[in-house]
Amino acid sequence: MPMSGSEIAGMIETALPGAQVEMTDLAGDGDHWAARVTAPQFVGKSRVQQHKMVYDALGGRMGGVLHALQLSTAIPN
Repeated sequence: MPMSGSEIAGMIETALPGAQVEMTDLAGDGDHWAARVTAPQFVGKSRVQQHKMVYDALGGRMGGVLHALQLSTAIPN
């Protein structure tokens, strides 16, 4: 069973307090998502480190329950 956008966003927001997460269902099937994550924890981190923080927040679900996630990250203004 695919993960819902709200479930994905909730996991990220729990792991990265203060993060803003915008979810988009790319294929309309609830299985291919795009996430834009803006979080204060990203300050001073490389893009790779930022993405790893998000993947870590998902607790190993990438490639399993969560089939596809197009990820973009940013620091707050």
